[in-house]
Amino acid sequence: MTHYQKLLKISTNAKSFYNITSKVEAAVTESRIETGLCTLFLRHTSASLVIQENADPDVLVDLANFMAKLVPESDKYIHDAEGADDMPAHIRTALTHTSEHIPINRGYLVLGTWQGIYIWEHRQHSHLRELVIHISG
Repeated sequence: MTHYQKLLKISTNAKSFYNITSKVEAAVTESRIETGLCTLFLRHTSASLVIQENADPDVLVDLANFMAKLVPESDKYIHDAEGADDMPAHIRTALTHTSEHIPINRGYLVLGTWQGIYIWEHRQHSHLRELVIHISG
């Protein structure tokens, strides 16, 4: 079995979705693995990974609005060391994922037609996020 690993550093500007599909696809191509598994791991507790709709941006807006209602920012949390968005960001990450697994077939990610891979930044300010891509096959 062959393994390939790459660390990506992704800059985020604020709370939003950042499409990283093409960056992950480039790593799969670099790996030269034809059949296998791509594991993604985001090394943070206030941002998450999601595989979601990549055609209609309204889906991402609706998801963000839903999450804001589900986990509101307020001063009612005990942990607020970095501001009012700190603890809500941790809760939002706990409700989503910090890792994803995507099959590889014929050298390509086996994503659905309308699927894209996103880092979902849950904080108000910019951050440098680290994504570990591990490909085996």
